[in-house]
This record gives sequence, C-alpha cells and structure tokens, in this order.
Amino acid sequence: LCDAEVSLIMVSSTGKIHEYISPSCTHKNVYDQYQQVSGINIWQPSYEKMQENLQKLKEINNKLRKEIRQRNGEDLDELSFQQLCGLEQNMEKSVECVRNRKFHVISSQTDIYKKKLKNQEVTYNSLLRGFEERDADCHYASLDFEDDYQSTIEFANENPQIFAFR
Repeated sequence: LCDAEVSLIMVSSTGKIHEYISPSCTHKNVYDQYQQVSGINIWQPSYEKMQENLQKLKEINNKLRKEIRQRNGEDLDELSFQQLCGLEQNMEKSVECVRNRKFHVISSQTDIYKKKLKNQEVTYNSLLRGFEERDADCHYASLDFEDDYQSTIEFANENPQIFAFR
C-alpha cells in the first residue's frame, strides 16, 4: 500500500467537507486514473448539462435581442397582424409607465424646489428684518462745523489705532 495513491472525501451530516489526498498526487490525477481504469467518463454528464444550459441561455438571449430589435422598429417583416397589435399594446404600456415615472420625478423635484424657495424666502425675510432692526438702533452723528470735521480727520490720522466704522 505504500505505492497507492489515495483520495478521500468525507461529507458530514452538517455539510462540512473533510478531504485527504496522498502527498504525491492531486484530486484531478486520481479522477483521471479512475476514468482510465474503469472506462467511465465522469465529466461527460456534467459537460452535457452545461452545454444544454448554454444552449437554453443562448436561445433566451436571442429572443431578447429579437424583442429589443422589434421594439426599436427592426425585424417587423416576419410578424403577423396580431403580433404587431400585441407589440403596439406593449409599447403603449411602456410609454405610459415611462410617462408616469417622468411626471412623478418632475412633481417630486418641483415640490423640493418649492420647499427650497420657501426656505430661502424665510431666510431672506429674517435677514432683512435683522438689518432693519439694526439700522433702527444705530445713531449717526453729524458734524455741523467744518472745523470739527477737520479736527476729527487730523485726530484719526495722527493716531493709527483709531478706525472709522459706519
């Protein structure tokens, strides 16, 4: 038994897989040797199922592509009158769905912009009231004489720490 190649796969009832393979080989080598000795191709059924699945997917893909072309106005020659009527009804339903979605989006955006506009108006009015209140509290001094004005300018020019503010 020291020359034997062993591959052991165990699946527990909980679904855990445990495996052992001889250090000198791989699972693929063991499967290939099994196929040669027994004459059974273990990959063929799986390959055939994959090919059948591929063919089904190709057919579905071709049908969908044909339907897309027909909805774009191509490949309409082979359709009967009833099929054309059905296609027209489907297109009308699609247009109605798109139109409903468009109106929903437009109305929701309009509502959002109306709320933003109202919020901006409230902010503008509150700022305007704040400025009016501040202007009402300010007292401006007026200079009646040219001499007083001139002395104020000279005082400000001699002392750079004094700033004039409105």
